[in-house]
Amino acid sequence: RHRLRSSRSPVTNTESAIILDTHALPHFDTTCARAVPPGGQSLSVRTLSFQMARAAAITPPVAASSPRRSRNSSVVAPGPAHHHRPLAAPCRRVASPLASRQHTQQFSRPATMSTQALSKATSTDHKALVDKVDCFIFDCDGVIWKGDKLIDGVPETLAMLREMGKKLIFVTNNSTKSRAGYLQKFTSLGLSIKAEEIYSSSYAAAAYLESIKFEKKAYLIGEVGICEELDLVGIPWVGGPEDKGKEIELTSGYMLEQDKDVGAVIVGFDRHVNYHKIQMATLCIRENPGCLFIATNLDAVTHLTDAQEWAGNGSMVGAIRGSTKREPIVVGKPAEFMLANIADKFGLERSQICMVGDRLDTDILFGKDGGLATVLVLSGVTTEETLMSPSNKICPDYYMDKLPDLLSMKAEGVTA
Repeated sequence: RHRLRSSRSPVTNTESAIILDTHALPHFDTTCARAVPPGGQSLSVRTLSFQMARAAAITPPVAASSPRRSRNSSVVAPGPAHHHRPLAAPCRRVASPLASRQHTQQFSRPATMSTQALSKATSTDHKALVDKVDCFIFDCDGVIWKGDKLIDGVPETLAMLREMGKKLIFVTNNSTKSRAGYLQKFTSLGLSIKAEEIYSSSYAAAAYLESIKFEKKAYLIGEVGICEELDLVGIPWVGGPEDKGKEIELTSGYMLEQDKDVGAVIVGFDRHVNYHKIQMATLCIRENPGCLFIATNLDAVTHLTDAQEWAGNGSMVGAIRGSTKREPIVVGKPAEFMLANIADKFGLERSQICMVGDRLDTDILFGKDGGLATVLVLSGVTTEETLMSPSNKICPDYYMDKLPDLLSMKAEGVTA
């Protein structure tokens, strides 16, 4: 125990103090400047200091107590794809300090700055952005298309950027298709895209397991996209489409036996999720020693059609998180693994990249945490009202109504 701060109240004339229990916090990593509690989650020193300072004014003297550990502390597997959540409940998301130190850019706004001074990008802003970066990473749903409908002006915008010598990469958290499946969708919408320019969360799941030299079997909650990507890297799998329509008969003495060879459960978006899949995934994670829990993404909603928003993969991950009391390894946006893998695969420096997306808590946070330039478009999930809300602390470098707004540079002759 170490006394960090004490103060004397002018009202009660009593001393208040904050005591750091070094048994409850096994290690305090000053190199990374993060406090790491037993569950593997982390809290920035700035947030910790703020909470301590606020508590110091109102907390009575602290009595000694035995350190407590949660019986359900998350097991975090090694690798760059850890998904951290703050232990307290501040109303803002804080970018990774490590990423911020390594990849700070002179034209990048802090992830948590106020949006009050932010205004919609002009053609001059568009040119300033395009001149600064060599590569654009585009989210697909809400940026390139909505459901199965292409957003007007996108083909012309992509053609203009290619003419300017920009590299284009298309990422999506939707795991229902493999890269080959998404190539077919791009082609069906009249877009000329190369297969190597596509990066899906289904591919990210397979790439993550390949990166850690995974040699066991995977159980899937998900669709054919994950299956195809696992096949390409030679990882055997069970579940997924094979367990579609399976039902549980809760008769006396009945029990479901899990496959003991499963070493990872992958949860991706599944339009045929059922109780059998949930129970099988739960048993594998809880009963198979060292079994990994991997989520392609935690998106709350998705665009299955252009008529409304639909419950996203976060709802399916939430079911397994609730039954296992485990936190998943997230491989899709905004996880660091996806960005690191993209940069390595395409040989890119992060200072060269701009992330364009429609979600603040995935796309923009993904770019901010990785030190990229960021552009929010209002053609998908996020509205201007949400962006400008005092409760929102995730601030893009630029925002515009839709991606084809960049064509204003061409119309006003400022592309040269």
